[in-house]
Amino acid sequence: MPFDPATAKDEVLKFLEEKREKKTKFYFNDFTALFPDGKPREVKKILSDLVKEEKLEYWSSGSTTMYGLKGAGKHASGED
Repeated sequence: MPFDPATAKDEVLKFLEEKREKKTKFYFNDFTALFPDGKPREVKKILSDLVKEEKLEYWSSGSTTMYGLKGAGKHASGED
């Protein structure tokens, strides 16, 4: 079954909404696990597109980058 970007975006957003109560930031590998048939480059493009659409945002600890729903949890702009 080919990788469908439109469906993949919906899956990512659904995954994040379901997990939102317990966790707001996720590693790239958390998303690749959602799409075992998808290539990492395809998953990266989906996440980048969602960031461009302002549905997701990056969060960096300095050593790693994570992804989360825009406006959910702590963000660099709101931290002291």
